[in-house]
Amino acid sequence: MEASAPRTPPAMPPVAPRRPVTATHHGVTLVDDYAWLRAPNWQDVMREPALLDPEIRAYLEAENAYTEQALASTDALQAELFAEMKARLKPDDSSVPAPDGPFAYYSNFVAGGQYPRLCRHPRDGGDAQILLDGNAEAHGKSYWDLGASTHSPDHKLLAYAVDDKGSELYTIRIRDLSTGADLADAIPDTRGEMQWANDGQTLFYIRIDDNHRPLFVYRHRIGTPVSEDVLVYEEKDIGFYVALDKTLSGKFLIVDAHDHQTNEVYLIDADEPRSALHLVAAREPGHEYQVDHRGSHLIITTNSGGAEDFRIVATPLHQPDPANWREIVPHKPGRLILDVFVYETFLARLEREDSLPRIVVTPLGSGIAVDREILDLPGEHTIAFDEEAYALGMSAGYEFDTTTLRFTYSSMTTPAETYDYDMAARTRVLRKRQEIPSGHNPADYVTRRLLAPAKDGETVPVSILYHKDTPLDGSAPLFLYGYGSYGISIPASFSTARLSLVDRGFIFAIAHIRGGKDKGYRWYTDGKLDRKLNTFTDFIAAGEHLVAEGLTRRGRIVANGGSAGGMLMGVVANMAPELFLGIIADVPFVDVLNTMLDKELPLTPPEWPEWGNPIASAHDVEAKAYPHIFAYGGLTDPRVTYWEPAKWIAKLRRLNTSPNLVLLKTNMEAGHGGASGRFERLREVALDYAFALKIAGAAGV
Repeated sequence: MEASAPRTPPAMPPVAPRRPVTATHHGVTLVDDYAWLRAPNWQDVMREPALLDPEIRAYLEAENAYTEQALASTDALQAELFAEMKARLKPDDSSVPAPDGPFAYYSNFVAGGQYPRLCRHPRDGGDAQILLDGNAEAHGKSYWDLGASTHSPDHKLLAYAVDDKGSELYTIRIRDLSTGADLADAIPDTRGEMQWANDGQTLFYIRIDDNHRPLFVYRHRIGTPVSEDVLVYEEKDIGFYVALDKTLSGKFLIVDAHDHQTNEVYLIDADEPRSALHLVAAREPGHEYQVDHRGSHLIITTNSGGAEDFRIVATPLHQPDPANWREIVPHKPGRLILDVFVYETFLARLEREDSLPRIVVTPLGSGIAVDREILDLPGEHTIAFDEEAYALGMSAGYEFDTTTLRFTYSSMTTPAETYDYDMAARTRVLRKRQEIPSGHNPADYVTRRLLAPAKDGETVPVSILYHKDTPLDGSAPLFLYGYGSYGISIPASFSTARLSLVDRGFIFAIAHIRGGKDKGYRWYTDGKLDRKLNTFTDFIAAGEHLVAEGLTRRGRIVANGGSAGGMLMGVVANMAPELFLGIIADVPFVDVLNTMLDKELPLTPPEWPEWGNPIASAHDVEAKAYPHIFAYGGLTDPRVTYWEPAKWIAKLRRLNTSPNLVLLKTNMEAGHGGASGRFERLREVALDYAFALKIAGAAGV
């Protein structure tokens, strides 16, 4: 793979006209040469892509044609990669059925099907009933995505949400499970989240505003006109969004108003859906908490009292004020509590320490209503694994009075395994091991965890995967992935797709940089606002360390990130272009300055606490020799609007002093998540990998 890569594109690229628009903020004058790419009617385009201005469409399509021509030599490789990735997916795969009363619910795929089917069968076995066939529903549509779905408590109805534009504008429909027919209750312009009250006739859902923000909770009564739905909650602060949930006990519906660092929870009695909302704790800047329920108490996970990595408290149901909170699980610095499930007799929590996850199970006993028994929780035990790097997740299931906890385990070499764990007997049963139809031998691969020294003395975890036969003498190209925002941690989990890259000699690495929560909550706060620079320097430090360890060389690294990770790509391309062979930016958030100043965009107000003042910390494109660049966007993307990568590429191409490829591809029929369908998404991954292999000098491309 040392052959020289083509240095000149096959044809002249499109040139975006420069039409400067100036604006002054805080004494700083900004000039945007490509503001015209932002369609004035972008909200309408989200609903109907055909309304896009013809000039903008023509430019995006010209960019697509240029990219297709520039990568034409990889057509056969893309087809080969796609076929490999598809062959690793079981055609008729199915999830493990989850019991709920008389039924067990699951989803599956049929051979050749792109979309899931929602199914159930009697709890103790019997004939399956297909509740919703995604393939039939998506027939004839260029895009189709199933959002949330939930069956009513009496198992008679199914509420499900569908987006057929990629714009995340979901329509909720209600299906009668006795007939398979949808009722007349179609609810448009929703977030795609919904929860049933216990009467099985009342549905709560989230509606968005004209700027695509989820700010309203409505109550719908089955069989009544949607126009008569009742507004239950309206969020007045456009910097906050609203989410819906339900306690595992089934007693309460949860309305959660939140930004990235503060939230506020209201409860609705699920047995009395017309009852008023009850506030648990008023929002205070920086206070985050989650609420669950058991018996006469609320169980709350909170960062109050200086518990940066969270603690768990209990409070009497009718005295939710923080003054009454009594600690169950204390705060331990560096041990981040990620999730908590409260069952009738057990509490299960997922936590991370030293960058590795584990599950801790605690018996609750029958007397949680007694203060002493709340605070004295004997018999705590841990579920953990021995690999250097792995991923662990919990699934709550549907049932409250159970001793069964379902969890999944995988590593970068080990396909996903699903277990049912008996919390009382402390035994586990393997319910499913991910099958790789084309074959997979974990012994052929090596996964490791390295610690890269950052410029300020911190150490950045880096998970790596390579084939056992890959030379570790610096000659191998390396694919380095990063994200580093919103506290999201990237798990060292199994991926069938990345094997195609690793089998061709690449080392695959994940940099667990600041801005995520891989090393506790402080790892997040050290990568946001005025410390956001750490996110970028950590990623560069990870690359430099992999070079220092002899795994690759400078100029042999292909960097990849998407969405906020795409902004990471834009910055490191400016800060350390000589380190990278190429940059792949998927739906990249790269027009930070203009986006943070545009309060009409859906995600802008909630982002202000994350990014701070973009004027003071902007890393603008400047004239220099850039590595190969490939950016990807989606026309109906409400999160990272299509014009961000389009404007970035236009400016890069004008200022780039190297002969390297600078390419843009816009999916004209999809949004933030790319193409819909189980297999169509793989074509986009194949294109990314083909680009990486091409610039690395793979034979034949």
